[in-house]
Amino acid sequence: MSDRPLRITLVSLHGLFRAKDPELGRDADTGGQIKYVLELAEELGRQEGVGSVELLTRQVEDEAVDPVYAQVEEAIGENARIVRLPFGPAKYLPKEKLWPYLDLFVDQALNHFRRNGLPDVIHGHYADAGYAGAQLARLLHIPFVFTGHSLGRVKRERLLAGKGKPEALERKYRLTQRVEAEEFALDTASMVVASTNQEVEDQYKRYDQYEPDRMEVIPPGVDLSNFRPPREGDPPVRYDAELRRFLAYPEKPFIFTMARPDERKNLRKLVEVYGQSEDLQERANLVILMGNRDDVTELEAGAQTVIRGVWDLIDKYDLYGKVAYPKKHEPADVPELYRLATARRGVFINPALTEPFGLTLLEAAGSGLPIVATNDGGPRDIIGNCRNGLLIDPLDERAIEHALLNALTTTEEWLRWSRNGVAGAHEHYTWQNHARRYLRDLKDILGEAATPVLASGGTPRKKLPEFDRLIVTDLDNTLTGDDAALSELMDVIDSNPDVGFCVATGRRLDDALAKLEEMNLPRPDVLDTSCGTELRYGADLTEDISWRKQIGHQWKPKAVRALLDGVDGLFPQAEDEQARFKISYEVDTSVAPKVSELKRLLREHKLHAKLVFSLGMYLDVLPVRGGAGLSMRHLMFRWGFPPERVLVAGDCGNDEGMLRGRTLGVVVANHSPELKKLRKHPRIYFAPGAHARGILDGIAYYDFLGHITIPNDEPE
Repeated sequence: MSDRPLRITLVSLHGLFRAKDPELGRDADTGGQIKYVLELAEELGRQEGVGSVELLTRQVEDEAVDPVYAQVEEAIGENARIVRLPFGPAKYLPKEKLWPYLDLFVDQALNHFRRNGLPDVIHGHYADAGYAGAQLARLLHIPFVFTGHSLGRVKRERLLAGKGKPEALERKYRLTQRVEAEEFALDTASMVVASTNQEVEDQYKRYDQYEPDRMEVIPPGVDLSNFRPPREGDPPVRYDAELRRFLAYPEKPFIFTMARPDERKNLRKLVEVYGQSEDLQERANLVILMGNRDDVTELEAGAQTVIRGVWDLIDKYDLYGKVAYPKKHEPADVPELYRLATARRGVFINPALTEPFGLTLLEAAGSGLPIVATNDGGPRDIIGNCRNGLLIDPLDERAIEHALLNALTTTEEWLRWSRNGVAGAHEHYTWQNHARRYLRDLKDILGEAATPVLASGGTPRKKLPEFDRLIVTDLDNTLTGDDAALSELMDVIDSNPDVGFCVATGRRLDDALAKLEEMNLPRPDVLDTSCGTELRYGADLTEDISWRKQIGHQWKPKAVRALLDGVDGLFPQAEDEQARFKISYEVDTSVAPKVSELKRLLREHKLHAKLVFSLGMYLDVLPVRGGAGLSMRHLMFRWGFPPERVLVAGDCGNDEGMLRGRTLGVVVANHSPELKKLRKHPRIYFAPGAHARGILDGIAYYDFLGHITIPNDEPE
């Protein structure tokens, strides 16, 4: 590792990021993760040895949100900034709808890095950025750090335990795709940053790629500058007037909770406990902040259900005058609310079914407000470190009532918890401590990392011909199969000297050259062979050395063969189908395990590889940095080709990686079934014509030889 200042790229894609007063609680995507990432970026930017921190997120142009989210850049601090990249529709989207567009983000980020230089590390936050950041890290040969925040396997188990229907949950939350993205991120990560020990020992342990040695528990910091106990002489709390609108006896202590209206936050259980307890009603009011709303009917269905459920329970138990549930609050109101609750000798409760961390618990602790919290995840560590409250089973009504009464009635205990909370929050949960631990571990990783082969960022000395645009096509069943259409296609390419020609094939180099000669085709300008593991240029077949240097990362072909050769239903193809970075099998699908099970088998044996299934019968096993998707992105990054000027055509699973993203994809009509799922992706055109006729259809569809139009920027 050099002594130059570190460049750190954080990636967090969903929700809304702005430097000033982030809109926490606006919806399910604007929770604690937003604040976590912003404050992490700001503190890292302050650290000695850090030159710059950039937070890559999504640019949003939508009249329904603040115009600041459309700005390309925004400063967070002196050495930290938000960089917003456009991908997918301009409007604001929930995270579950971003999956089809993540490959577009990868291409946008590559363009950004090519203009601005490569970072030293990429850190992805949550599953979506875990997938995208890991793709970038694998391609650019840059160390990757992952923070899951909440995990899909855990969410699935808890939702199913709540009697949710698997099919409905899958449609709503895309859990299969999310879990696979998390496995992919864990497989790539040099370090996984967790907030709590329980996260490591219980939650990440459920993953095939669980490796405790790469897990680092670094408690998040909290910006406590605005959170302190009340003092003599403090001005009246402005928001108190809002609470008094609801409460008959507003001077009572209050039980305070603040969470977005989500089933997992268990708010209805809290109201039910309060409604059934005469002791709690006698001693305290209940104050519930459930995000912000103008009109409940404008909220998503899940949030409406929770809020209406709270209202129904207030009515059922006749709690009018005892429960405050205001519609709105500003970020500046929150510290004052904690202080008001402390001044009235109240208690803060987090009754969530699951709580990965618990930011509000630390804000309460810093304000001197004792806490009662779910015995899950972050609260265990927080109360263990700060000794400022009680843990409860969020489904045990008597335990919740008892803990709240304990906090409200034992004066000595309340005072001790109040003092402990202030001291513990400042001792254990500062961003400065977090950043120092993070950078210490990061420097160990960077000290062992090889220099990225593309770190120079410049154009190579030897240049490809000055093409204006490039056609990339699979060979078998895409170029082949319709001789008349192929002849027409080659005439088009020959008559347009500004258009480059690239063949990407699963065949080995010698086999591909023989096939091209048999078809009487000219040698392509770019030849991508053995399923995206070898790149060569021009008539002399000059090898791309930078690609060869990085392709072998974590590749253990002997161990892979030893494991998979013994699997029922897998039959090694002939030796002339094997290559240095490709192991190929024929598959009897009636006997062989599914591809997902084969992935799990490799992971269980700590073997890192990429599996590509195609034509319903072929399986190629490649290095994790291999595949046509990454080789094409390497080509575009190295030679500065804009993806919008690259037309990519294919027919089978081997081609999927290069079809996705900002390139102009064409799936020919004779495609195999595994490509049907790409109909949900933008910039992928399903041509009416088969074989080379389909490529010609794609050229016409995108006006590729003219001014290039992209009619399918959103999914078909």
